[in-house]
Amino acid sequence: MTTTAAPAGVGFRSERGPVLIAVMLSTALVAIDSTIIATAVPSIVGSIGGFSQFPWLFSIYLLAQAVTVPVYGKLADVFGRKPVMMFGIGLFLLGSVLCGFAWNIGALIAFRALQGIGAGAVQPMSMTIIGDLYSLAERAKVQGYIASVWAVSSVVGPTLGGVFSEYVSWRWIFFVNIPLCLLAAGMVWRRFHETVRRSRPQIDYLGAGVLTVALTLIVLGLLEGGQAWAWTAPQSIAVLGAGVLLLVVFVRVERRAADPVVPLALLRHRLITTTSLVSACVGAVLLGLTTYVPTYVQEALGEGPLVAGFALAALTMGWPLSASQAGRLYLRIGIRATALLGSVVVVAATSGLLLLDTTSSVWQVAVTCFAIGLGMGVTAAPTLIAAQSAVGWQQRGVVTGANMFFRSLGSSVGVAAFGAVVNATLGAASLESGDVSAGPLTQAVHHVFIATLVVSVLLLVAVLLMPRGDRVAMEPAAAEPAGA
Repeated sequence: MTTTAAPAGVGFRSERGPVLIAVMLSTALVAIDSTIIATAVPSIVGSIGGFSQFPWLFSIYLLAQAVTVPVYGKLADVFGRKPVMMFGIGLFLLGSVLCGFAWNIGALIAFRALQGIGAGAVQPMSMTIIGDLYSLAERAKVQGYIASVWAVSSVVGPTLGGVFSEYVSWRWIFFVNIPLCLLAAGMVWRRFHETVRRSRPQIDYLGAGVLTVALTLIVLGLLEGGQAWAWTAPQSIAVLGAGVLLLVVFVRVERRAADPVVPLALLRHRLITTTSLVSACVGAVLLGLTTYVPTYVQEALGEGPLVAGFALAALTMGWPLSASQAGRLYLRIGIRATALLGSVVVVAATSGLLLLDTTSSVWQVAVTCFAIGLGMGVTAAPTLIAAQSAVGWQQRGVVTGANMFFRSLGSSVGVAAFGAVVNATLGAASLESGDVSAGPLTQAVHHVFIATLVVSVLLLVAVLLMPRGDRVAMEPAAAEPAGA
């Protein structure tokens, strides 16, 4: 496949400019929705109930996104980026409308899954298109544009979530996606053009199905264990055991698949393996904080949704600010050194989470989250670019999809594990006090913060395992497949 974009210029006025704007609009879909719901959780559960089930609002979205990303990556390498992107935006739009009309927590969870299936196409396609259009050196600048989307969304998302929850209705956090989806779809349709060589796809439906069931069982076991049933109960052992067993089956299926949904052969590439592990840890830390920082600020510190949104915005503002400068840094000192610097900052900042309690100020929470975001931006973006640059055009969609898959997988399983920690802590506290007050909730979130620090250390270890001498070549933009 080739694109019609010219190689000269990286600004909005260049021939590739309209495509870049279309990609930024599409990215905004996922960026805003990843933060807008966090500040609305208390309002949602207050309206339709289901406090113990609210982690599912995050996990099911991320799970659906995770298991579909590799499929979309393969489809993009066969049919092209544009049709996959358009399908994802359309499905995301349908899920958003249905979420806005949800009548109970179960329906909302189901419709969030539909949103996740759509998001599974949007985010990796955005990054793959950027990888197609721009060389490694150019992406150092383009990265700043994409980072600006997350910067704006980090403010707009939590703010809109807080405003709608406090003054209108939480349902509008989903309805607001309607005009954004329509605008993004229109821009992609009109501005992005590509020539695709049609071929007969070999989609690994069996692998995708086994992976979906396996991850669903594991997330179900983590969220319901200690809540719906005891951790040592037969149900818990059966659900988690079946999930792990199906993961083993999944590996066997992928080894025999002609075109596996998760190419195990690629994971033998050390750089791709380590960057995938980095991505998984990044996803777990990010969504763990996105899920529980707003709840902590509102319930433990007694602040409103708008203030909680400010604390969360600090996290998501720090990320794009540092990501926009990461390009300059990795071109000078290399990707591994840049990611190592970022991961050290993440570990140091997450250690600061352990100092938070019921007497902490919102500013202390915000500064800590901002520092974590700074470290994340210098870690996540360069490692994704390293993975993309390790392969040619024909595998770039799959590699990008795999990286996004591991991030979504880390987010989904991480949020489920954090939810299990919270439910276990609050369950014990409820037996003693009869209700969930600020004290037990603060203790529960403190345990989540400890778990977040552990994952941050694993992130640092994954970066240390990256191969040295990672200064990848400055490949030309919009590289064509062999023989094109």
